[in-house]
Amino acid sequence: MSKTTAITKDVSVSVEVQFQQKHSNIKLSKYVFSYNITIKNLGKSTIQLLRRHWIIFESNGTKREMKGEGVIGEFPILLPDETYTYSSWCPIQNTLGYMEGVYLMKDIDKNTSFDVVIPRFQLIVNSKLN
Repeated sequence: MSKTTAITKDVSVSVEVQFQQKHSNIKLSKYVFSYNITIKNLGKSTIQLLRRHWIIFESNGTKREMKGEGVIGEFPILLPDETYTYSSWCPIQNTLGYMEGVYLMKDIDKNTSFDVVIPRFQLIVNSKLN
């Protein structure tokens, strides 16, 4: 598993990704990756995750965008120094790709919103790592 981290405006976002061979089907060009995301509030204000915006790129040039409310049906609130972790997955049709994005967060104490970077992470089938 590889890990990538980015910090934006006192919010740390770390991503660990893993190829899921048992859920993939090479004959159908379906490659599934799971990822775990940990969000940590490094600031002094209470924050809440409101929206997500993902961009998924595949090595054949395909680009997909996914936007939605919260994450996995939740709108986590993080007090200072608190963390929130969730898991999800993404299928692609190639052995190589990457994902990146942005969370829309709300500073509850100041009643303002701001974007937090989801760092780019690679989607690479294990056999391509050799």
